[in-house]
Amino acid sequence: MNCFPDTSFLCALYRTQVHSLQADATMKQRIGPLPVSSFLLLEFRQSTRLQVKLRSADKTKGFDAGEAALMLRDLDEDLRNDVLKLSPLDWAVVHQLAEGLSARHTESGGHRLADILHVATALHLGKTEFLTFDANQRRLAEAAGLTVVV
Repeated sequence: MNCFPDTSFLCALYRTQVHSLQADATMKQRIGPLPVSSFLLLEFRQSTRLQVKLRSADKTKGFDAGEAALMLRDLDEDLRNDVLKLSPLDWAVVHQLAEGLSARHTESGGHRLADILHVATALHLGKTEFLTFDANQRRLAEAAGLTVVV
């Protein structure tokens, strides 16, 4: 697999949810570490921490600090054990690719900057496949010429 994930894929790996079995199966098929960017890791960690804040304000939302701590611990362990591998990037090139994606697709598709940056990163790394469970992210990745495999 010559792929790059987005945050929805990482969330399915590190928190039990509807797509977790599919994410786990995809990881079992892999040979070698899954590439990630520093931005992807930041977005995942930020999202996890935000869920704790949401839970503290409304017990029907988000998840608790203990679950978040386990998710972050498991992520860090997978980075140490080369299940995930931080990919070096030329962020100026990623931003240039992102600008092109934004100009071509945002007005018609309503894409978030984070989604555009993940697709631009995959393109910069020469990946041909993209891992996402987000429908809008899927449309952007496919429009950019990537094959979405989950």
